[in-house]
Amino acid sequence: MTIVLTAGFTAVIFILTMRLWRYHQQIKHLLQQMQLLEQEDTNYCLTSYCRVGKTEALISELNRIWQLNRARVSALKRGNQSYRASIIGISHDIRTPLTSAKGYTQMLLGKTAPDEEKQRLYITKIEQRMDDVVDLLEQLFEYARLEAGEIVLETERINLCNIFADTLSLFYDDFIRLGYEPVVMLSETPCYIMADAHAVRRIIENLIKNALVHGNGDFRFDVDRQDNCVRLTAKNRTDRIKSGDIEHIFERFYTTEQSKTRKVTGLGLTIVKYFAEEMGGTVSAALCEHTFAITVLFPLCLRSNL
Repeated sequence: MTIVLTAGFTAVIFILTMRLWRYHQQIKHLLQQMQLLEQEDTNYCLTSYCRVGKTEALISELNRIWQLNRARVSALKRGNQSYRASIIGISHDIRTPLTSAKGYTQMLLGKTAPDEEKQRLYITKIEQRMDDVVDLLEQLFEYARLEAGEIVLETERINLCNIFADTLSLFYDDFIRLGYEPVVMLSETPCYIMADAHAVRRIIENLIKNALVHGNGDFRFDVDRQDNCVRLTAKNRTDRIKSGDIEHIFERFYTTEQSKTRKVTGLGLTIVKYFAEEMGGTVSAALCEHTFAITVLFPLCLRSNL
């Protein structure tokens, strides 16, 4: 009987020892593979040295986490590369008008003083370049505040037609200087929405500025009702926006190939989308036969809803 028990205990100890040894080998194998994956940029996954216990399930879960982490790291690298490229582009956009303004300043302060007419021209050019810089910096600052969650919207019942008319009047001379008079169609019926007045003005300003930068005629702006929504549409003819740009048009820092030298940050329409969605609206873009259109929809606010 003693011999049988001894033999049984010996067998159990042997089985447990072998199982422990297999666990040890499996862990050693995994550690070596993980060190290799950490050192090298590879698509290899962890593999099993031997089948033991639930290590197969553990390896499967580790591979899932590893692949998820690899995808996040790749996305972060792409984002950083895009961000660095955008910063370089914005730095160039800011430096260009500053360099131009500096040149006109040097001509004003030159050894030979320019005549009165040239002085007025140089001063006008300097003011224009400074306005360009201020506009670029304002968009960057506003976007930084949006990302940081520092802008709190305060909604109230406002008539979109009135705000649009007031805002467009500030840019009327800009269209005239381009040789175009915009077509404006405002609904005769008040178009009330629940929104933050400042944010709505920023949406309108950015849509108008986008049209001035990218458009080359047929400027048209509409505010009307559509079912239970208020629709704001900005249209213009353009040869600077291509069909491939549409899916990226609201991405931060995105600029079309033909607008990279036109003092734009690529943030204007990103801010439009952010504000519109924060106030319960939607925004979309379309291009049809060289006519570019952006449509913003807000929920209609009826007096009965108050």
